[in-house]
Amino acid sequence: MTCTRQVHTTGARVGCARVVLALALIVGSSACAPKLVQLPTGPGTPFPDSAAAYRQAITSCRELRTLVAVLAVSGRAAGQRLRASIDAGFEAPDKAMLEFPAPGRPFFTFVANGTSSTLILPRDGRVLTGAPPADALEALTGIKLGPAELRSIVSGCGLGPIEPTEGRAYEGGRADATDGNRTAYLERIEGGWRLTADRRGPFVVLYSDFRGGRPSTIRLTSIKDSQAARGDDLTIRLSQVDIDQPIEPKAFTPEIPAGLTPITLEELRKAGPLGR
Repeated sequence: MTCTRQVHTTGARVGCARVVLALALIVGSSACAPKLVQLPTGPGTPFPDSAAAYRQAITSCRELRTLVAVLAVSGRAAGQRLRASIDAGFEAPDKAMLEFPAPGRPFFTFVANGTSSTLILPRDGRVLTGAPPADALEALTGIKLGPAELRSIVSGCGLGPIEPTEGRAYEGGRADATDGNRTAYLERIEGGWRLTADRRGPFVVLYSDFRGGRPSTIRLTSIKDSQAARGDDLTIRLSQVDIDQPIEPKAFTPEIPAGLTPITLEELRKAGPLGR
């Protein structure tokens, strides 16, 4: 089984992922999420070296320019269960391409370039053009993230670099670093500091399964209300990762088939995660 589109790099090609299930949205799926990383608790102790530890933790991802990978996504978003295998490509500062391949025609192709994005739904004969990327991704996935934030998350840098002003150390070789708005959680792994979580308000990015200094499993969680109701909870498993290889410009230039009918953001939101 092949797909209709691939992300091409100069001198490298990432192959298409097979569709995990025939449908984009699996209601009542029993997909297992990895055990949630436990964030440190308690008062801890002052950690004067928190900024230096944090800089070491993001060394491999802070200057990353391009990333191509297959993202196996599963979990819950916007109150519904979903599972999909997505071909993804990112280029700094704010370019992204996400495609859910399928035999014949993909379920969707999303392309963001700067402040504008295009979402093509060829099986439904619909297309969304000119939408702010974060709004389009929220309507598509249930989680509002811009292309730069998504690239940073997938690369292992959380929601993007911060400049820590203070930090705390905890037992077990763990620490945190904060700038007052976000908190990065660090852990000594393989002899160096690694970023294991990044928190902004109720939204948390958690990393695990480090290979060669990079996480291969990412979990995104969010509590939607003060009653701690079940919010968004998505797991992303990375494979076929290609770092800092030039990506052909056409990967971020949407090819819109003729005859598609425009769809609005509101219509896309009503359709639910992944447009199903």
